[in-house]
Amino acid sequence: MKISILTPTYNRGNLLKNLYESLIENSKYEIEIEWLIMDDGSADDTENKVKEFIQENKLSIKYYKQTNQGKMNAINNLIPNVTGEYIIECDSDDYFTNDAFKIIKEEIEKNKNEEDIYALCFLKHNQNGKNIGKEFKNRKTTMFDLYFKEGEDGEKAIVFKTDIRKKYKYELEKNEKFITEARMYHKMDLKYKMLCINKPIMVCEYKEDGYTKNIIEQFKKYPYGYYEYFKEIFEHDMKGVLWNKRLYVIKHYILFATLTKNRRLLKNVKGIENKLLVILLLFPGMLKTKIKFKNRG
Repeated sequence: MKISILTPTYNRGNLLKNLYESLIENSKYEIEIEWLIMDDGSADDTENKVKEFIQENKLSIKYYKQTNQGKMNAINNLIPNVTGEYIIECDSDDYFTNDAFKIIKEEIEKNKNEEDIYALCFLKHNQNGKNIGKEFKNRKTTMFDLYFKEGEDGEKAIVFKTDIRKKYKYELEKNEKFITEARMYHKMDLKYKMLCINKPIMVCEYKEDGYTKNIIEQFKKYPYGYYEYFKEIFEHDMKGVLWNKRLYVIKHYILFATLTKNRRLLKNVKGIENKLLVILLLFPGMLKTKIKFKNRG
């Protein structure tokens, strides 16, 4: 069994060692590991740090460098170089638990006859050992159902089947550098499902310069991709979507339609209930967006 770890990184040379050491720790579980790193135009000592890792010869490492194109393009550009049977995307400020690959190996072998799945989905913990989000309610689901019908609200660690993952990519709009991963996941959901395992395999530490810490700035910089994402949600089966999640979708759809100056809001919305909600929330939503983003460059 071979697993490919994909890490996009930008000026995070000081953080990579935690991930590197966690991969070495997990190499004892008789799983072949390759670590593919895409340096997204770093100006720090990232390249030298990675060269030191390579010289230690403890792990198969492939290092690539590109002009700054953003996290999603970095991963898209790594995918063709993957040779493992499974793929895990791991940010530079995340790392694996000491028994992560033991758990992954056991769960893959246990569920090897599940042919209609695109991934195994595990828990992520923060550095205090606390679960990020909630535990899974269902063993087999889709990413859309998990977050919009089952009420999940935290990041998860995903182990993709490579042969399926390579059929998809992160779709970016108008030369933007970022889009929520969920846009791709939801398209995978249309053909496949995923298995959810209530075991942590990854530790996550959010940095002040991370996407999550600066979500408003990300909304302002990359509105077109987010608009397409929320527009596409209406194409899914909305039956069973939780009320608070439905409102979340409507409000953000209006927000990004406002930021992109899109005037065809109702035409893109499917379902009478959804159209009525858009009509009711349209003007308050547009006003709130204009006030909130007025003084942001």
